[in-house]
Amino acid sequence: MDYAEAQDWLYSTQLFGIKLGLDPMRRLCDALQIDTAAPKIIHIAGTNGKGSTCAFAETAARAAGERTGLFTSPHLVSFTERIQINRENATEAHIADLLTQIRQIVATWDHHPTFFELATALALRHFQDQRCTTILLETGMGGRLDATNIISPSVAALTPIGLDHQQYLGNTLTEIAGEKAGILKPGIPHLSAPQPKEAQAALPKTIRYIAPLPPGTNLGLKGLHQHQNAALALAALKAAQIPHHPEALATTTWPGRFQKLGTYTLDGAHNPQAAQALTHTWQQTHRTKKTPIIFGAVATKDVQSVIAALEPIATQFIFTHPNTPRSQDPKNFTTKAPYTHTKTLREALGKTPTALITGSLHLVGEALTLLSEHPPYEPSAQ
Repeated sequence: MDYAEAQDWLYSTQLFGIKLGLDPMRRLCDALQIDTAAPKIIHIAGTNGKGSTCAFAETAARAAGERTGLFTSPHLVSFTERIQINRENATEAHIADLLTQIRQIVATWDHHPTFFELATALALRHFQDQRCTTILLETGMGGRLDATNIISPSVAALTPIGLDHQQYLGNTLTEIAGEKAGILKPGIPHLSAPQPKEAQAALPKTIRYIAPLPPGTNLGLKGLHQHQNAALALAALKAAQIPHHPEALATTTWPGRFQKLGTYTLDGAHNPQAAQALTHTWQQTHRTKKTPIIFGAVATKDVQSVIAALEPIATQFIFTHPNTPRSQDPKNFTTKAPYTHTKTLREALGKTPTALITGSLHLVGEALTLLSEHPPYEPSAQ
């Protein structure tokens, strides 16, 4: 298969939905001859901040000469973003070759692997082929039965835990934390960001809570919450005895997290906890200045709580559809601020020359594409 064919096949496996459990991953890893115990692996679970924590750890390790493999999800523009070597996306040729092999292997299996299982196996085999010395592995939504949990990490860490994916993980913070704590294996260091008491109740007494870095610390990502993510990243590197340069945290980048693009700011705050952090970061950066907010969301999200968290910084909301079949109808959203609706993000961009674009990561990815068009995308005057 070429890359387009390989990508089409991979996405077709989304029809198999989400199936929690590790047996298919063990079978995949055996078939692909993946060594799940090597090399140094930092395993990250949590609700918010997983990607940023991985990015901080990757940057610091790479600065010290480590050859890094970074696996995160979801992607914003290209699937290749999910699998990076030294912060370079995996090539389409490598992905096509590996997916061709995997497709041949699973063709006759009675229980077909899911999209995320295939993506995880693809990443682990690619990191092995590329001889990575340090791997930063982000779970999907869970932990205990997450496809990534077949590995034997050097350290496991939890970012802040909140309510999200309740239909799979449970309806309380205690239940959700119990699922995410499933990555905390015996015999390895256990680390965590400070957690709500409900979440702490499900975590082992052996876990070590990591305080945030001082507010004045120079970081490449904005917001006080990033001081917590950076502290967890450094603690994980130290616990795993991975060479790293802490000063490299000042150069860390992570797309779609308070990212400035022209006159627009992009941030994938898709749950109440993340929206609160975004509001605080905006207020720290812009003081009393408010902004138009272009907002879209996908099914299953607690949209009204997210909107309420963003209201203190909004002059108006422009509700729109992310370009995904899972998009929620923006006509169902309400707010105390002035608001309007559009059918597309392009139409929303045409209504304001500056805005904060947030809600769904699908919407943020779409914005990255539209705002990076060449010649540059110019909002209409309407």
